[in-house]
Amino acid sequence: MLWKDKLGQISLAVTTLFWGAGATLQLIVLKWAEKSLHIPYEKATSLVGVVAVGIAFGAAASARLIPLKKSLTVIPLGIAMGVIVMAMPLVQSVALAYPLLILIGVLSGFFVVPMNALLQHRGHVLMSAGHSIAVQNFNENLSILTMLALYAIMISLNLDLNVIIVLFGFSVSAVMWLIMRRHAANQREHDSLALIGEHKH
Repeated sequence: MLWKDKLGQISLAVTTLFWGAGATLQLIVLKWAEKSLHIPYEKATSLVGVVAVGIAFGAAASARLIPLKKSLTVIPLGIAMGVIVMAMPLVQSVALAYPLLILIGVLSGFFVVPMNALLQHRGHVLMSAGHSIAVQNFNENLSILTMLALYAIMISLNLDLNVIIVLFGFSVSAVMWLIMRRHAANQREHDSLALIGEHKH
């Protein structure tokens, strides 16, 4: 039912992509820290923590600044995040790595919180809270498994890490762009934004 809803499908697509991309990005950052920054694995985990700090800041800012009615205006930030990820191969120093990863985290947190709020809202309107959460968890776990499997395949093919990073960033941006196009098409068909704030029937 969420996939059929004009707002539900957009928010579910974004959150599904976010969790899959987030899990994959953690592994990419660890490998990148070792290969490009020459940081041992034990210390590289701190870089994953840096992304998490950025996500926390972005999430807090988004919760304060973006009302539910404006939640879909953050989709372009998902495209920007993918583009910035593609810049990772250019960074060869820890001093530059920290701000880059914080920025990726901030953008991630800033765009996922409004999407999650919108998804919870549509789930509440269309079905029970438990059913909505089950649908969300299923899609997010499927996304994580799929993206990690694709990453594992690329590693097994001995693809250069920089190529993997660029492909990953491009894929995130491309999918977010397609989601944005889908939302624009939905809007031309019917003003789905008017459904935000709708009460459960």
